[in-house]
Amino acid sequence: MDYNILTVFSNASLVAKVVMAILVLLSVLSWTVIIGKFFSLGRASRKASSGLERFAEAPDLRQAVGTLGRDSSSPLYAVAQHGVREFNNGRELRVSEGVVVETVRRALNQGVAMEVDRMHKGLSLLATTANTAPFIGLFGTVWGIMTSFHAIGQMKSASLATVAPGISEALIATAIGLAVAVPATIAYNMFLGKLESIETRMINFAGVFLNRVQSEVNRPHGEKARS
Repeated sequence: MDYNILTVFSNASLVAKVVMAILVLLSVLSWTVIIGKFFSLGRASRKASSGLERFAEAPDLRQAVGTLGRDSSSPLYAVAQHGVREFNNGRELRVSEGVVVETVRRALNQGVAMEVDRMHKGLSLLATTANTAPFIGLFGTVWGIMTSFHAIGQMKSASLATVAPGISEALIATAIGLAVAVPATIAYNMFLGKLESIETRMINFAGVFLNRVQSEVNRPHGEKARS
């Protein structure tokens, strides 16, 4: 008999089909996240690096903020908006230097936290897939073995033809479970490392931004930093 994967699936029990269908669905969803995060985090990393370099080289805060442009896809853009807003509010209200610096510091920290949280979206699916897919496959494995023993009891025969269908279901479920879990695990760990790198750049950016603010607050009240 031809025991390719399609044949095994078509001849499998309802429970085994449901298990395989769940694993395939998890695989599709996880690969969608993997491909999307691969490009989005790569782009965010490049923009964070180049944006930090341009920001640090600018002569003053206004021009430094201008170097970021209005590229909302850059993780530094949203962080800068939080800082600029509090800086401008402080200058308009003519509050003390210490208050301006402290409010900008809190705003920058909030901006970094919000950007990190935004970029983490989707990773929970990879973590769930990596942790649950092997156990879902194991359930299919156990069910296939139970089917084999049931067939042996009904036919009172332990021949290969009797146990082969159930064993095939078991092995296919195990293989699919591992095939779904392994890429999700690798991608999850890889993206966590990438996110930590981007977060470090954003924290460095917040520090440079705060240094700019500290050098600006004692200047005469003039034009606001451009957002």
